[in-house]
Amino acid sequence: MLAIKAFDVCTAYDTAISNYFHQLSVATPFNKEEKIMRYGENPHQKAAFFGNLEKIFTQLNGKELSYNNLVDVDAAVQLIKEFTETTFAIIKHTNVCGVAQRSTVKESWDAALAGDPESAFGGVLVCNSIIDKTTAAAINEIFFEVLIAPSFNEDALTVLKSKKNRILLKQKTLPENKEQYKSVLNGVLIQGIDDGNFSEWKETGGRETTAAEKADLEFANLVCKHLKSNAIALVKNKQLIGKGCGQTSRIDSLRQAVEKAKQFNFDLQGAVMASDAFFPFDDCVKLGNEAGINAFIQPGGSIRDKDSIDYCVENKLAMVITGMRHFKH
Repeated sequence: MLAIKAFDVCTAYDTAISNYFHQLSVATPFNKEEKIMRYGENPHQKAAFFGNLEKIFTQLNGKELSYNNLVDVDAAVQLIKEFTETTFAIIKHTNVCGVAQRSTVKESWDAALAGDPESAFGGVLVCNSIIDKTTAAAINEIFFEVLIAPSFNEDALTVLKSKKNRILLKQKTLPENKEQYKSVLNGVLIQGIDDGNFSEWKETGGRETTAAEKADLEFANLVCKHLKSNAIALVKNKQLIGKGCGQTSRIDSLRQAVEKAKQFNFDLQGAVMASDAFFPFDDCVKLGNEAGINAFIQPGGSIRDKDSIDYCVENKLAMVITGMRHFKH
C-alpha cells in the first residue's frame, strides 16, 4: 500500500509538471484517499473510489454507498446545484425522472413525484431545502435508495430512519471538481465540466416569450442539460412533465417525452420544450406544436436552423436560441 501511495504522489507531481508545459490545469484524480468498493457497476467488476466523501456529506443513516449509488448521487448533486429556489428532484440511472420547483418542500416533492411516479421507485432523491416531518412522511411511502438534503428536522429523521438500509446524506458543501475523466481506448479523455445554462438569449420565433414561458424555458434547459443525449425535456409551471433521453434520434426522444406526459395525464397545452442540441429538421417543432407546446429552447447551430425557425414564425410560436449545447454521453 505504501508503494502505491508513493507512485500516486509521483504521478501527481509528474502531472503538475506536464500541466505547466502544456499550459493546462488538470489534476490527477488518483492522488487522493482510496476506497475499495464491494464491486463496480455489476457484481463481476472490481472498483475503487478515490476521494473524500466526508468532506461533502455527513451520512446520517443507511448502508455503505455502492458504486452505482455514487454515480447517481453525483448526478443528483450536479443537478440540484443549478437551482436556488426550493427544488426537489428524483434521479434514476443518472437521468432526471422527476423535478419540480415550488414554494414549499412538500409541494416540490409532490410535483416531482407526479412527473413519473413509476420511475421514482428505487431512485436517488435530492432537495436543496430542509426536510420537514410532513415531507418525510410522504417520502416514506415509497422505496428509494438515497435522500440528499442540506439538513433534516429531527422528527423528519425519526420517520426516515425507520428503514435501516435507507441512505440519508446531509450535504455540507458542493464538489470541487472542475474536470471530468473518461477512460477510452488506450487512454483517458479529460474535459471541463458543463457549466452554465445559455450563452445568449436570442428570440427567433413568431413572437416573444412571455415572462412565464421564459421562466419555464430556463428551468427546462437546465433539466435537459442533465439528461442523456439525445435529450428532450417538457416543462410546465416549473415541473418536468415529460422527458425523452438516450435515444438515437431527437424525434424519438420527443415521442418518448410526449408519451410520458400522456401516460400520467398531463395537459401539454402551454408547456415548453427544451432540447440539448439543435433541431436537425423541423419535425420536432411540428410534433411539439401538435401536442400543444408553443415555446421552444435549443442551442441552434444546424445548417437547417431556418426550417424550425420558419415554422415557429409561421405558427406564432416562441423559439429561443441559446448558443450553448449540452450533450451528455
